[in-house]
Amino acid sequence: MTQTSNKVLSSEQSFVNDIQVRQAVLSDLESITSLFDAYRQFYGRSTDIAGAKAFLLERFNHGESALFIAFLGTDPVGFTQLYPSFSSVSLARIFILNDLFVSPDVRKKGVAKKLMQAAANFAKSLGAARMSLSTSVSNLSAQALYESMDWEKDDQFYHYQLPL
Repeated sequence: MTQTSNKVLSSEQSFVNDIQVRQAVLSDLESITSLFDAYRQFYGRSTDIAGAKAFLLERFNHGESALFIAFLGTDPVGFTQLYPSFSSVSLARIFILNDLFVSPDVRKKGVAKKLMQAAANFAKSLGAARMSLSTSVSNLSAQALYESMDWEKDDQFYHYQLPL
């Protein structure tokens, strides 16, 4: 490796070390709301800060999800949200990694990986059998991340939904 390559790697490693990830608490609601609204816009929805805040507050108030937030210093730069579920066949708890978002200015710098690791550690600590997620077939960068972290693509089941 060249000296320039070593400096780039050292700089990237330093950045990753500066990212702090922890489980979100109610006092993080404002920080997560802006990230959550940006996440929804990424998927083509109109901005709706009030709606995003109300949705997240409901999840907090009813203990319906586990949220993890990433900070660079005091700036929130990403989040992930897990929804609890169960597998009847496995007789076990599972978690659905439903949302993952990293601010565009810090993407591809290890933030998503740290968020996903925190989520996996949380699920393991509760004895979950697995985590699952879905992503768009066109989201190749997300697929590359998941596969680099040993997530396995499901080739046995189709996923259907019923709009209500």
